[in-house]
Amino acid sequence: MSSLPPDPRIRPATAAASPRAAWLPVAAMAFVVVLSNWAVQFPINDWLTWGAFTYPVVFLVTDLTNRALGPAAARRVAWAGFAVAVAVSLLVAPWRIALASGTAFIVAQWLDIRVFNSLREMSWWRAPLLGSLLASAIDTLIFFYLAFAGTALSWLHLAAGDLGMKWLMALLLLAPYRALLPHLAAWHAPRAA
Repeated sequence: MSSLPPDPRIRPATAAASPRAAWLPVAAMAFVVVLSNWAVQFPINDWLTWGAFTYPVVFLVTDLTNRALGPAAARRVAWAGFAVAVAVSLLVAPWRIALASGTAFIVAQWLDIRVFNSLREMSWWRAPLLGSLLASAIDTLIFFYLAFAGTALSWLHLAAGDLGMKWLMALLLLAPYRALLPHLAAWHAPRAA
């Protein structure tokens, strides 16, 4: 597949994004993490929890933010999403899940941002796919070990199922990523005249 031509409406990765431009990705990220922290408490079987279907959307949010606003804005969105998500997660999930989620989240987000940014000039699908695949592996290992090691849950089975679902979702989420690319200019807050 070919690379996308540069979109003149989207600022280069080095341009500074206004804080107003990042409110939607912060809200989306916090919502998805809180929902996932609640959903991960409900196993479907020995291999999956419901959180495996919702959590991969955070990588989509990060990748779209990185593409639209650049890596510095994506890191700010990750930190803001992290802070909001952990605080709210403490209300809807046990502290161990909230702590494990926060730790795994921020490490994986920084990895995703770094990989995405290093591949951003390649074909449109490489940066989001490879960033998500690598970050998902790290996220899964950190989260399931911190959240469930030493408990009665078969966390290795859950981690394997979760990782498989994250990788499948990374592939499936390429469709909305591609569909949203032409609309990223709208993320930039209009400047007052």
